[in-house]
Amino acid sequence: MATPFIAGLAIATAAMAGKYGIQAWQSFKARPPRPRSRRFYEGGFQPTMTRREAALILGVRESVAEDKVREAHRRVMVANHPDAGGSHYLASKINEAKDVMLRKSKNTGSAF
Repeated sequence: MATPFIAGLAIATAAMAGKYGIQAWQSFKARPPRPRSRRFYEGGFQPTMTRREAALILGVRESVAEDKVREAHRRVMVANHPDAGGSHYLASKINEAKDVMLRKSKNTGSAF
């Protein structure tokens, strides 16, 4: 008498696990896709800014024309200007990135 009860209980448990497994798989497939590459640069600033870091800050490629660098600098500065509530530190890093990309860097660090 106990054997059919245990068999039924095992079948019911397997059915419930299968149901929740299918629901979990469907919700996993329905989630929005994540980009393979990160959009933002993670980590702090390097002691001396490189062209790679400057390009990441401005959102351009390392080998880009001067007018594109100026346009990107203007776009990033509008969003981070200290007069509009932005950070002085970030503004100095953005200016340093523009100088590195335009090869006008006089010093090796920001004002901070």
